[in-house]
Amino acid sequence: MFHALVVTAEPYYAVRQPSNVVVLENVIREGTKGTCEAVDARFDLLERGGYIPTGYKFDPVVMNAKLLLEFFEARNALRIAQSEGAAKYASDSYLHAVRLMGQADAYATEKNSNKKAIIAIAREAVQTAEGARQIAVTKIEHERVDAANRPAADREATAKAQIISVKADIAEALRARDDAERQKREAQASALQQQQTADVEAERNRAAAADAAAASEQNLQQAECDREELRARLLQQFNDVLETRDTARGLVVNMSDVLFDTGKHTLRPLAREKLAKISGIVLAYPALTLGIEGTTDSVGSDEYNQALSERRAEAARSYLAQQGVSESPMKAKGLGERQPIASNSTVEGRQQNRRVELIVSGDVIGTKIGSLAPYEIQ
Repeated sequence: MFHALVVTAEPYYAVRQPSNVVVLENVIREGTKGTCEAVDARFDLLERGGYIPTGYKFDPVVMNAKLLLEFFEARNALRIAQSEGAAKYASDSYLHAVRLMGQADAYATEKNSNKKAIIAIAREAVQTAEGARQIAVTKIEHERVDAANRPAADREATAKAQIISVKADIAEALRARDDAERQKREAQASALQQQQTADVEAERNRAAAADAAAASEQNLQQAECDREELRARLLQQFNDVLETRDTARGLVVNMSDVLFDTGKHTLRPLAREKLAKISGIVLAYPALTLGIEGTTDSVGSDEYNQALSERRAEAARSYLAQQGVSESPMKAKGLGERQPIASNSTVEGRQQNRRVELIVSGDVIGTKIGSLAPYEIQ
């Protein structure tokens, strides 16, 4: 019967492989009876301090006689797992061990702590931390092996890629040569055909250009005739409602002072009737643009006349909008006494100056708004 005993120093009970830190071993005493025979017993040991990375230093553990050994083993197992990189390589197991250690801390700080509960939770924390440490060690070793083998694999991949690239370059060069020869033959074949059809196409283009120019001129003349005809027709239609004159600015429809109450901007019934008819004409031609200008005589202050002219112009604009005329191309402006059409020294002249004018313009009647106007409608 052979007896041998070797005791190693381990940080906790759940180690999976002993270290070579031997703290106790049996020896043969002098006077021992029997024979001695050397036995070659082989077993793997971790290098000295193998559970702690080289150069890693723990803070000293302050032992507390009131706490159980299992509690300190759990704390040591968690620190060793952290030092081996378990937080990165085995995060789930490591975090579970941290939670278990937290529960052990909570049990230990209770006034009447339950030793059995502390031992149970501490042992589970040790096993979980050791498992996380082993996972981390395995993954780190795999990474080391992969890193060691990667240069050779990269060189092999690079060599294969170079071979494939050379073959592809050769194939591409052959294709380029074939394409060049084919394009040369096609170019020679098409050059003759292009030369034969060039004169015919040029003549056709000249004829088409001449026809297009003639058609364009005819269209321009017809468009001008249409604009003049529409302008004349609108002039007649507006004149049937209110006095209208044809100007470079457009068709100017004059609403005289008699259509407003004296000194006010309220539209009289006759004014509303006239504007309703005007709106009916305008609605038939959506491309028309309306500029509405209010003017006064020189009686009264400039401020009063300006305000009155603005209110009258706005009253006309608002009523036309109520009749369905779009507001976007319809702008109103008060001119006060700045645009007289007669002398303000006579009663008749002042009455002519008190008016609201509707300036009808637009490309459809050959007038661009603001193109010939002495001021810009705001």
